[in-house]
Amino acid sequence: MTSIRTLLKDEDVRSISRRYFISNGFDGTLTAIGVVVGAYLSGVSDGLTVVTIGLGAAVGLGTSGVWSVWEIERAEKQAELLRIEQAMLTDLEDTALQQQRAGARKINAVASGIGPLIGILLPLLPFLAHEVLFSLLEATLVAIGIGVAVLFTFGAYLGSISKQNWIVAGVRMGLAGIVVAFLNLFLPG
Repeated sequence: MTSIRTLLKDEDVRSISRRYFISNGFDGTLTAIGVVVGAYLSGVSDGLTVVTIGLGAAVGLGTSGVWSVWEIERAEKQAELLRIEQAMLTDLEDTALQQQRAGARKINAVASGIGPLIGILLPLLPFLAHEVLFSLLEATLVAIGIGVAVLFTFGAYLGSISKQNWIVAGVRMGLAGIVVAFLNLFLPG
């Protein structure tokens, strides 16, 4: 069985996991911003309700991230294995190569599920301090700020690994959070 440490040394495994993590983290963060702004504009009266709504979104997106990537990577890894088997004219079932592909799938699925959890849970934190530190408006504004910061961090990280200007890359990603918050202002309700 291939160890997690060995799998994480593989640049392909890290690259695919990074893509799923950031893509789904991006989706989760934008969802969280939409939830908190929508909750505030809809007249939700307490922070715990906002957190509960957000947790529902986290469960949905986290499950989607794990399940979809598990199935996508299962199919892709099996297709790769079949191509290799055809080229080699041999069965590779229960080989180190097959086990490596199965281990990579697990890492990819976990990364895909963790991304949206982080993206949703961090912006929800201010609502846990509703009526202690923040009014609902303040919690909403702080949540948007946290969401934009998370998005900026994702972008800055991508910029740094691609040798781009990490600040510009971070601002481009963070801007999406501001756009989502702004667009929610025009929803009916």
